[in-house]
Amino acid sequence: MQKVAPIKAEICIYGGNAAGVIAAYTAAKMNRKVILIEPGFHLGGLTTGGLGYTDIGNKYAITGLSLDVYRRIGKHYGKFEQWIFEPGVAENVMKQYIAEAGVQVLYGHRIEKAEKENGKLRSITVQKEDGSTQQVIAGMFIDCSYEGDLMARAGVSYTVGREANSLYNETYNGVQLLDGHQFPDGIDPYKTPGDPASGLVWGVSDGKLNETGSGDKKVQAYNFRICLSNLPENRVSIERPDNYDSTRYELLLRYLQKKVPGDLWGFLKFDLMPNHKTDINNNGPISTDMIGYSHNFPETDYATRKKIQKDHEDYTKGLLYFIGHDQRMPEHLRNQMLQWGYPKDEYTDNGNWSPQMYVREARRMKGEYVMTQHNCEGREVVTDAVGLAAYTMDSHNCQRIVVNGMVKNEGNVEVGGFGPYPISYRCLIPKKGECDNLLVPVCLSASHIAYGSIRMEPVFMVLGQSAAIAASLALENGNDVHKVDIKKLQDILKKDPLMNGSTPEVMVDNDDRKNVTAKGAWQVLKKGAYGHSMFIDSSKGASLKSVRFTPQLSKTGAYQIYIYIPKLKGMASQVPISISTISGIKKIVIKPAEVIVEGQTSGEWVSIGTYRLAKNKQSFVEIQNAKADGYMPADAILFIPQ
Repeated sequence: MQKVAPIKAEICIYGGNAAGVIAAYTAAKMNRKVILIEPGFHLGGLTTGGLGYTDIGNKYAITGLSLDVYRRIGKHYGKFEQWIFEPGVAENVMKQYIAEAGVQVLYGHRIEKAEKENGKLRSITVQKEDGSTQQVIAGMFIDCSYEGDLMARAGVSYTVGREANSLYNETYNGVQLLDGHQFPDGIDPYKTPGDPASGLVWGVSDGKLNETGSGDKKVQAYNFRICLSNLPENRVSIERPDNYDSTRYELLLRYLQKKVPGDLWGFLKFDLMPNHKTDINNNGPISTDMIGYSHNFPETDYATRKKIQKDHEDYTKGLLYFIGHDQRMPEHLRNQMLQWGYPKDEYTDNGNWSPQMYVREARRMKGEYVMTQHNCEGREVVTDAVGLAAYTMDSHNCQRIVVNGMVKNEGNVEVGGFGPYPISYRCLIPKKGECDNLLVPVCLSASHIAYGSIRMEPVFMVLGQSAAIAASLALENGNDVHKVDIKKLQDILKKDPLMNGSTPEVMVDNDDRKNVTAKGAWQVLKKGAYGHSMFIDSSKGASLKSVRFTPQLSKTGAYQIYIYIPKLKGMASQVPISISTISGIKKIVIKPAEVIVEGQTSGEWVSIGTYRLAKNKQSFVEIQNAKADGYMPADAILFIPQ
């Protein structure tokens, strides 16, 4: 086989998921020579692979180019932002970034080995399935893979599985037998009910229930986020898949004997997408999660990973086929399932099925700093923030076992109730001396339960941008990620969030006491707020109150202004607003009932027009409670220079 010359770059990024795309774009915009290596043949990972009903937590946490992704998707749908979208639309946006930045992408290459000198990566060798190899030499490396394959081959410390609670003094790590996505009592685990000698039903392991909070090497369940269509002209029938085995779904039948839902939503999280499509996720005790079958995935070879992914695909397609065709399923559920099929216009090179399995968690680096439950819940706050997270501490089930003679799932945790919190730069870098020119924004340094909050696609993109800026800065400091000036990194993120030299937008949140003036006694509500809280008034105008948002504008000019309207039961039918402009005070009224708020978000930005504003404190937006007939919110205002 002919020897191929090495590819040389300043920054090499491994993993073309959404974080990798944004990292590559950022590095290129910093005038670095970049190469992006994608083991598969598609860009975007889960963002383009079916997870279109975006897991956000709180929009306040989504900034910079990550937010720009959802703005670009919004343009496709004629909206300001769009957080629910079709896979193909998202992939086109990912391709836009690569094309605009002129990034070289090497598709179909998987890392085989890494060469180090003096504690730093010198090169990596990647290989195609046909056995041909390519060496890539670079000054800086970023591992954006979901599996942490570059990190592992670089000799960086990492862990797989769940830590014991005692390690970091946590309470939700390790073994957890809780009620989430749990079987009701009384579901028999044996092939012949009541007869242990007959063996366990498929999907039930012979594992034991260890002490609550104890650690192990088990990995939370993987699945596919399923895109289906019920539009007849864009629907491919769900046929009997490879390796179909109806016994795999015996537990579903036993569960339905206890509880028959009125629709498929009872055990499939059926989230509706534009153009008659879905993003289906796991829901309930037995669903699309293939519980217990992901444990070997993080550290096994590529051939075994391919088999594990195929097993998940066969299980999932088999589940859909079983629901629609097995005569033991309730007729109304069969009929509902038969209304859906694979979308003809998605994944056209992969049989209309997503090529990206949802690898929720694989390796996690043991870096300079470990994010834990204490960070999520605000007991420990870092000062070297390079992004925010806000999602619930979320772990899917890790095993399905027999407990007291009944089937039970173990490992599901869903604990939230906290606001956005900062993510440390140090959790993106290895310990000093292990690999000083590597950043890891996806398989970052966090405990299992903290990772469950951080591991969201928008956050990965935020961290991808930060990692690329850090890599560029490190090139000026001996290619050492430990010598990066964090203040300089943070300053770039603040002053040039889109990496194009444009004037940043200005957001004023009610928590910004310096630029927000409240008159009257407003209550503070945390649930459903943009950011940490919102002001709310329940007096129905009995006493006049107002909240004034004053932006610190860097220049005089035209600004499009948006107000954040939260989802709030019993909200006032009208929100009176005064806007101080160069030409005087403008008064308008927003009617929340006429605002379409997306399903999975806590609220939505609503435009209140474009106005010329002055570079001083004469410009403001004020919300009043006059004539309110319900709850009056005052949350956040956004000023976008035109």
